[in-house]
Formats: sequence, C-alpha cells, structure tokens
Amino acid sequence: MATYTNVSYAVKDISTGGSTVTTVSSGTLAVASLVVSNTSTSPITCDVYITRSAVNYYLVETATVPVGGSLEVIQGNRIILQTSDVLKIAVSAATSADAWVSGLTVV
Repeated sequence: MATYTNVSYAVKDISTGGSTVTTVSSGTLAVASLVVSNTSTSPITCDVYITRSAVNYYLVETATVPVGGSLEVIQGNRIILQTSDVLKIAVSAATSADAWVSGLTVV
C-alpha cells in the first residue's frame, strides 16, 4: 500500500550555478507549489528546472522576478517527479532569492 506524506522544502540564498531543492530518492513527488522570492534590491531572473538522466527540462527559463516580488512557478497543477529526478533553481545574481516548495511524496 502506498504511503503519502506532505513535504515542504525551503531554499535560502539561491546560487547562480543552480541550487538543488530536492532529489527524489524513491517513489514520486507531486510538487503542488513553487514560489521564488527576490530578496535583493534589483530585478533578477530565475530558471527552474528538473534534471532527469543528465538532461535539464525547464519549467521557466530566464523569468523576471521584480524587486520585492515573487514568481509562483507552479500553481493549481502538479508536477510529478520520479525517482532520481532533481529539482533545481538558479538565479542571475548570487544569494538574491529564496524559494519555498510544497508537495506530496508517494512511496
């Protein structure tokens, strides 16, 4: 029988090279919400992508996040990640953003 667990992930000071939000170790992860917030004094851009088998699949690429604002990348739908998938976020200026992700794991 499958086990369902609510999960959330916080990422502080996202890097330009891509910060890993989570790696799915087993089962699946249904991502229900993903918000990137600009914590700097200048507009930034961000990429949100999933790495599967060494290939990057972008949910958003070079999306602008205004000063004091946020970008809700996932809302109202679910993105299903499988075992070994890696959810990553990168920004145009180091330590200029935080992110919050909520979802449901199924093992």
